[in-house]
Amino acid sequence: MTDIRRRPGDGTGGLRTGTTTFEALRAQAVALRREGLSRRQIRDRLHVHNNDILNRLLEGEPAPEWTKRPHAKDDLRAKARELRLRGLTYDQIQVELGCSKSSISLWVRDLPKPDRQRTPEESSAIARRGWERTLEVREQDRRETKRAATAEVGTLSERELFLIGVSLYWSEGSKDKTYDRRERVIFVNSDPGMVGVYLAWLRLLGLEEEHLRYAVTIHETADVVGAERFWAELTRATPGQFLKTTLKRHNPKTVRKNTGEHYYGCLAVRVLQSAGLYRRIEGWWCGIVGAASQFDQPYRT
Repeated sequence: MTDIRRRPGDGTGGLRTGTTTFEALRAQAVALRREGLSRRQIRDRLHVHNNDILNRLLEGEPAPEWTKRPHAKDDLRAKARELRLRGLTYDQIQVELGCSKSSISLWVRDLPKPDRQRTPEESSAIARRGWERTLEVREQDRRETKRAATAEVGTLSERELFLIGVSLYWSEGSKDKTYDRRERVIFVNSDPGMVGVYLAWLRLLGLEEEHLRYAVTIHETADVVGAERFWAELTRATPGQFLKTTLKRHNPKTVRKNTGEHYYGCLAVRVLQSAGLYRRIEGWWCGIVGAASQFDQPYRT
């Protein structure tokens, strides 16, 4: 890891490194930026976790296009003002641009108001189309943000998967208590993605398939057979590895929201004879907590 320290009165802005000069580190950062890496990727690649130092290293280097938001507010503001000058109302501008009327109001409030020449029914129809357009733009923005964030992750090393798996288990797995000793590795979740990552982690640890058992828990009114088939395909387990499915009884006084074709209940993944593994997981988690504390020290002094 590069050891970066501050030194006052230095031409490099008070920055020195124990193993690398500031100029050499900046050259690496700039080269990575021009390759199209994000700030997060550069930070992790160079092990520079101080935002002030990272800003100095990347000073003057523009962000790659894929990290930028797809809808720039300045462009929307200019288009909104242009449409207002052409006589369009807030509702009509909203239909055209898909932004909120509160934003439009701020952008064009100094411009003259157009004459209103429509019925209440026409106004309602325009407002409804405007809101639908706003939701459409928000959904586009949501998808683009997720796409860009997904690209930031890139590939995972085995060590990264190892640390992710430990954190995942400590968030969602069963835990031993001083008042209730249960040193068993049991992970329960309804998210297929989380289950998939967890299984990849177990396989990274070298767990043999015959040491794994699975159990589905699902509402009795759901598609039980379909859910069992779904989890069997996801885990690639044999029928003998699946325990009896647990059915949740229906309460007629409640309105279930976890319904539909993508509801598969929860899957419990059990590791047989796992007391030793559980103790190692607990130790690994303690190691992560201790290692992470170094990043919190500047805020405690």
